[in-house]
Amino acid sequence: MALTPGPEHPLVDLPAGRLRGAVEGGVAVFRAVPYAAPPVGDLRWRPARPHPGWSGTRDATADGPSAPQLYLEGGDPVLGSHGSPPFDEDCLTLDVWTPAVDEARRPVLVWIHGGGFVSGSGSLPNYSGETFARNGDLVVVSVNYRIGPLGYLYTGPAEDNPEGAGNPWLSDQLAALRWVAAHIASFGGDPGNITVAGQSGGALSTAALAGLPETRGLIRRVILQSPPFGLDLPGPDACLERTAAFLELAGVKTVAELREVPWPALMGATGGLFARTTRWGYWPTPFLPVIDGVTLTRHPVESLLHGAATGVDVMIGWTREEANFGFALDAGYATAGREQVTARIAETLGAEAAPGVYAAYERARPGARPVDVLMDLITDELFRVPALRLAEARAESGQPVRAYQFDLPTPAHEGRLGAAHCLELPFVFDNFDRWAHAPFLAGIDPAVRDGLAHIMHRAWIAFARGGDPNHPAMPTWDPYDTDTRTTMRFDSVVTALGDLAGDARRLHGAAPGLFS
Repeated sequence: MALTPGPEHPLVDLPAGRLRGAVEGGVAVFRAVPYAAPPVGDLRWRPARPHPGWSGTRDATADGPSAPQLYLEGGDPVLGSHGSPPFDEDCLTLDVWTPAVDEARRPVLVWIHGGGFVSGSGSLPNYSGETFARNGDLVVVSVNYRIGPLGYLYTGPAEDNPEGAGNPWLSDQLAALRWVAAHIASFGGDPGNITVAGQSGGALSTAALAGLPETRGLIRRVILQSPPFGLDLPGPDACLERTAAFLELAGVKTVAELREVPWPALMGATGGLFARTTRWGYWPTPFLPVIDGVTLTRHPVESLLHGAATGVDVMIGWTREEANFGFALDAGYATAGREQVTARIAETLGAEAAPGVYAAYERARPGARPVDVLMDLITDELFRVPALRLAEARAESGQPVRAYQFDLPTPAHEGRLGAAHCLELPFVFDNFDRWAHAPFLAGIDPAVRDGLAHIMHRAWIAFARGGDPNHPAMPTWDPYDTDTRTTMRFDSVVTALGDLAGDARRLHGAAPGLFS
């Protein structure tokens, strides 16, 4: 039963106990709501377990700890910093925003944050659901889950885990989704109308959730923003090699010993693993989801390519210069030469094809430096081409899919970032006040910024409400099909274009190592 005793502090009664929330910006919000037991002690690296509940009324007006992670003092030159939030292993909580605690059964939007599997938090102000709740009459849920070594380190078979199940992050997200399905009606939400959205690693997570048999019937639609579907996800053997390196860096010999190591020391070992695993010309990924044959039986995009999530509406998109986020400001890449980049192309597309591929990228971007060719290649390999192939497969099977490309470049950092990875996020949430710390927004014309945010934010709202992103303020956004390949281009002028990424699609059509 849900209770609303007054305008300032709404109450919700759940089987686990009572919650006391707050009202912010005309929207009720409940923060740091536990959806699973703290994954500490013997539960470190184990699947999420039910929360035991609490007595009395739990204060849900302040954020709880974020998942332990490496923290760059002062933030990074692209996203900046909100300041150092508290971190703790007791992090399996979620935040809920709702227009009202009632029985209205509003559509539900669940947000899975990104961060390269090693950083981020669902409770960052960037991901506040306030605008979606207020402007779209949605109930919004943002999830914290285990990341870095605590979420992605593969520990292998053990006495209490004989099958060798990995991916604690996925068990967390599945537990959160089940919590939403069971309890969101108490917050005014409709458990039968759930959209799951995520960006970057959160988009890969969203695809993984949609492909699980356990979520069939729980998810109505998904929004996949810049999913890194081109990542080669390892199996158990490859992961155990990386685990052995991590044990060495942590100064222990066994996983049992590692279980006793305080989490700050694990973060120190993570920094060492970054250094050991970084390869020139590739996005750094010290931790990855594991195809363990138990929790994940295949790459999430392969599951969707082969018919998983039938009946689930899909929106998928990318930014035009995804890879500029990680490489454009790195002085180590600025001096890259043609031969070095051609050799990198050969690693994935073959030595015979590499010179022609380099030339094709050079023609597509007049005046391109070798590093520009490299960044465009990484954008296509990791993000754009695999996303296009998923759109093609969904269209061919008669499953609805909308595709977009975010094209608005930022003038920040002398324009070197372009339309980089993550740049679409403040436009989707339409909450630029929550991104005041972010250097990558500097210099964008406010009129262009606000106009584009109005269009994108309301398209996401419309899609979450009913599976169709169209609204009166934008051009008609038709589903992607193999005849027109309609792709919505989000720029200073928003346009629906046919086969917008056709050159990349054709160039990589027979590329080994990518999904075909």
